[in-house]
Amino acid sequence: MAYVITDTCTKDEHCIEACPVACIHPTKDEADFATVPQLYVHPTECVDCGACITVCPTNSIMALEEVPAALQPFIEKNAAYFN
Repeated sequence: MAYVITDTCTKDEHCIEACPVACIHPTKDEADFATVPQLYVHPTECVDCGACITVCPTNSIMALEEVPAALQPFIEKNAAYFN
């Protein structure tokens, strides 16, 4: 896993549009978009390009190694979404 999305995510989809490998879900077209509280980065499909970080207006996306202790539970939440 290269990046983690945290709870300040507003699901504005800028990151989805910027991602060259479509590894951020759910999109508006997916059934659970309305019910999930945030978007998630697929832990094995992400190619570590960083395109999502620069377009996130809420700074909700961060590199795995930069996730502060208080936000560490979001590492597992991102991975769990895809399991």
